Amino acid sequence: MDITATLNEIATLSVEDRIRLVQAIWDTIAAEQVYPDLTDAQKQELDRRIADYDSNPDNVLTWEEIKASIKRQR
Repeated sequence: MDITATLNEIATLSVEDRIRLVQAIWDTIAAEQVYPDLTDAQKQELDRRIADYDSNPDNVLTWEEIKASIKRQR
């Protein structure tokens, strides 16, 4: 497969079709349920976040609160 030729062909598609293509590709990747290994730094960060949550389970924001905070910063 010639990736460059494929990318050139994809570039001729409309933005809407390219988004659909990306979604379809992502769906095939997700269906295989193969995930890259986490780096040590990523594992440590996840452990840190889990420990923080376990220590402070009430110290959380809802998605709506996060969105509102972002909108206020604009």
